[in-house]
Amino acid sequence: MPKHPLSKLNRYRLLYVSAIVVFVLDQLTKAWIFNNLALDSYYPPEAITVIDGFFYIVHIGNEGAAWGMLSGYGGLLALFALITLFAIYKLRHSLELYRKPMQWAFGLLIGGILGNMIDRLIHGHVIDFLDFHFPVNIPWIMPTGRYPSFNIADCGIVIGTLIYLILSFRSESAQKAARKNI
Repeated sequence: MPKHPLSKLNRYRLLYVSAIVVFVLDQLTKAWIFNNLALDSYYPPEAITVIDGFFYIVHIGNEGAAWGMLSGYGGLLALFALITLFAIYKLRHSLELYRKPMQWAFGLLIGGILGNMIDRLIHGHVIDFLDFHFPVNIPWIMPTGRYPSFNIADCGIVIGTLIYLILSFRSESAQKAARKNI
């Protein structure tokens, strides 16, 4: 008996749902920022003070990747995003996307990749708006105490990657333990 056409979609439901949630939240928040704050609104009164001296809502156009690295290479970064999405699709079996926790991790990652890629294609830069200031200076990360601004897509990418790494290490540890017991 042939499988129902929706059975494949259903198998990866958690991946699709988490990717869509991250993508939609990211795009809705960026649309609000785009329509309500001037570009390069780093400081009050243009920025929105959430917690004075600590947390602000800003509108920054990041033309690079994390921390502005590769600034000016938006087209290349968008191409890299497409290649990454294609690789995830092609490697879905070896990435164990049939496992629910892996679907969650890669759903967050995919939603974030799509959110930032769309920004690069539409605006020519990624809209970053979450801006934190810390009372410590770490020379190689935050020499001014100001953490680089980020967005919901970035959160999805970082959290998805961390979950994937944790799951991978746990899986590897379990495999080593199983080999010892043989």
